[in-house]
Amino acid sequence: MKYMAKLMKRSLRLRILMFSAIIVSAILFPPTLKGQARSYTAENVNYALVLPSPEWRAINVPGIGHDDTEFRYGNHSAVQMRIRRELVDAAVPVPDLIQRQQQMDRSLFLGYVKEKVEPFTGHLSGARYAYEYIKGGEPTARVIYYLEANNRLIYRLEFAGSPDLLRTLSEETDLIARSFRLK
Repeated sequence: MKYMAKLMKRSLRLRILMFSAIIVSAILFPPTLKGQARSYTAENVNYALVLPSPEWRAINVPGIGHDDTEFRYGNHSAVQMRIRRELVDAAVPVPDLIQRQQQMDRSLFLGYVKEKVEPFTGHLSGARYAYEYIKGGEPTARVIYYLEANNRLIYRLEFAGSPDLLRTLSEETDLIARSFRLK
């Protein structure tokens, strides 16, 4: 009888330990990101970033002087990301660039509503600027990460798509922007 009680206690301890290990690993390694993230870089670009899920794909867009790369989320391209490099005056800080962009957006987009500008840090630091507007009778949103490579060079990661989907993908867009680095 004592042997059975000991065996049952040991079995219960192992089950508790196993259950605890599963819970801890689920917290530390969420299944939505585990094993699905992949790095992206190409010979024609001077940056690298992490795409957090297989839903993100790179699209080559032919241009006059050179080809550009855009990124799309989902099969129907519900969200797209463009990366732009901008040479700026060394005396112009990121908040001033965003203020200029806000003034231009306010005059260009019908139904323009801006959100709060937030500081942002990752491999490169800068700010996050989001806004919504009406395009073709449909609500549209943009989230732009201004990332400073140096005092003269700014990279803009511009996400555009439906407001609801961009809100849902905010952790993924943040991860992409945090992972963005120069080669």
